[in-house]
Amino acid sequence: MSQRFHIRRSDQGDRRWLSMLIDAMEEASRPEIRNVPCDKQVLAAVEARLARPAVAYPCYGSAFSFRN
Repeated sequence: MSQRFHIRRSDQGDRRWLSMLIDAMEEASRPEIRNVPCDKQVLAAVEARLARPAVAYPCYGSAFSFRN
């Protein structure tokens, strides 16, 4: 049995996002950028954020519930 996979209409947006991500990673990998020291407050904020548990859908979450 064969299955057909539907291509979403947002493929162009996905490709654009991926292209921008690759560009940003290439920019960050340049030696002159990598040699710049990072602010300690920024590092502490990133560490604190990464230590928190992941949320499944942070952008679409809501405090509303039918159980209230």
